[in-house]
Amino acid sequence: MRRILALAGYSVALGWPRADDLVGVWGHSPTAHRGERAAARRGAPLVRIEDALLRSLRPGRARGEPPLGLLIDHKGMHFDPAKPSDLEDLLATHPLDDTALLNRARGAMARMAEAHLTKYTAFDPGAPTPAPGYVLIIDQTRGDASVTACGADRNRFLEMLFVAQDEHPGAPIVIKAHPETAQGLRAGYYTDDDAGGRITLLTDPVSPWALFEGAIGVYTVSSQLGFEAIFAGHRPRVFGQPFYAGWGLTRDEFPVQRRQRHLTRAQLFAAAMILYPTWYDPCRDRLCELEDAIEALAAQTRAWREDHRGWVGSEMRLWKRGSLQKVFGHDRAMVFENDPARARKTGRPWMVWASKAAVGHHDAWRLEDGFLRSRGLGADLIPPLSLVLDDLGIYYDPARPSRLERWIATRAHLRPDQATRARALIASLTKAGLSKYNLGGTLPDLPKGHRILVPGQVENDASILSGTRQVRSNLDLLRAVRAAHPDAVVIYKPHPDVEAGLRPGAVEAEGLADVVATRADPVALLAAVDAVWTMTSLLGFEALLRGVRVTTLGAPFYAGWGLTDDRGEVPERRRAQPTLEGLVHATLIDYPRYFDPVSGLPCPVEVVVERLAQGRLPHPGWANRLLAKAQGALASRAHLWR
Repeated sequence: MRRILALAGYSVALGWPRADDLVGVWGHSPTAHRGERAAARRGAPLVRIEDALLRSLRPGRARGEPPLGLLIDHKGMHFDPAKPSDLEDLLATHPLDDTALLNRARGAMARMAEAHLTKYTAFDPGAPTPAPGYVLIIDQTRGDASVTACGADRNRFLEMLFVAQDEHPGAPIVIKAHPETAQGLRAGYYTDDDAGGRITLLTDPVSPWALFEGAIGVYTVSSQLGFEAIFAGHRPRVFGQPFYAGWGLTRDEFPVQRRQRHLTRAQLFAAAMILYPTWYDPCRDRLCELEDAIEALAAQTRAWREDHRGWVGSEMRLWKRGSLQKVFGHDRAMVFENDPARARKTGRPWMVWASKAAVGHHDAWRLEDGFLRSRGLGADLIPPLSLVLDDLGIYYDPARPSRLERWIATRAHLRPDQATRARALIASLTKAGLSKYNLGGTLPDLPKGHRILVPGQVENDASILSGTRQVRSNLDLLRAVRAAHPDAVVIYKPHPDVEAGLRPGAVEAEGLADVVATRADPVALLAAVDAVWTMTSLLGFEALLRGVRVTTLGAPFYAGWGLTDDRGEVPERRRAQPTLEGLVHATLIDYPRYFDPVSGLPCPVEVVVERLAQGRLPHPGWANRLLAKAQGALASRAHLWR
């Protein structure tokens, strides 16, 4: 909190206020009266501070997790109807008519619903909810300041329950307990004694967005969930006087007479979530816009939802385990077990390194490096900044569907905010000259003419073994290109792992290639060529980002969607026709998980792009370098023996 306030321009100090000082208090907390007395005694202005409406995985009382943002109010408190707050002034007087602002609000609302984000997000969106057709009543913690500020008590909650039953005769009634009540941290207004018959007290950690979907009515006193219910399409029945009541979007039992303006959902959201809060980016350690805060919380939430039960990992090399523990073991440490039967007996979710998966791993998730991996080679034991974890297959194997394929099909139609984000990501990647490994290099002198770049690959790489049937070697690839374009300038770029002597795939390209671009910067090459021919190389995807025509002779993940010239056997199931932005959104935003080595937090792709562009990355230690040299020597000897 101190850091957010400092970034917002407030210098926090203890002691009596001096001239021109402000006195800060926490909302209407039980200790706020001390600051109120100090401010009155010295004639100092009062500032009230509260958590923003997207906070953290769990309540602060549960784990002491810091907030993602603050509400800093110089007039009142957003939940106190006794007098207008800064938020109420915004809602009452701000034009709220800027098209860009309202479009941002619509995009953020959709993103929150898609990612199942709310104030506290440590729940499984797939957890079962009651059968649709129920009335949803939202409980709150006993003594909550937003409840007492509008004069409500347990009797008000009982009245709300009675009215809900009266207005919906025969319908099931579901009372949603507050997360702090469900965790035993604070009592609620409803108890087990209030349930029975058609009334159920729901304490399971389920998604509010899933609950809204099945509800035929929503009743609340002043809960934030009433605010979110509005954006899920409800017009909640309100028995208190929360900030979102009185603007024509709720049915108010106790109207606030001074609130007479009618707002749209987008206007209400824009004021309460974009204009009013002070948001904080925990990875970049700076204030930020709502969209950055949403993505920070979405990354942390995704990691918790996938990892909180603890993973068992199979076929993970020793040097990888430390970095995997950092990514997947934050809430519960990973265990490593190669024997499939023992791995299953742990009862944990199970992952296996994709290229090592065998028949006995059919029910394990596949793990692989992501597409923005590092500044340096995996073969040099540089830990990855991104990983993909696939519950269906793996992106490079066209023999079976993958989660990436599902994402690409889903992103055939993008919302405006998604298209904008994907375009901005493409621009950032191309401007910074980023690729998978970011090794740099030089650009050789290239003859004039129609230049075709041919990226070499590691010939025993899983993407070749599973992703192509006819052309399966670098030599055959070069022959195919030369046969199709006898007069072209063919530029062969050996794979960096092969150049380093760490993996097989070296060929004598002279005679087939006009230029062998050893130690060359692949991004610089892409800017200098007219086309790329490849089996399954990721360089083909990177070429698409830069507007270069791509021909595939295998079935890489980016083939078959109408964006490439496909001459390999592409699965028939790839029928969607995404734009480049849709492909990029699926491939670089939806599918991978990203890890920020600076903050140690899960992060969105944009943070990793900045880290790679700015070079703010920890360097591997001497032990990693020794392991890499030993691995290279063993790989070279093994290649000679073959």
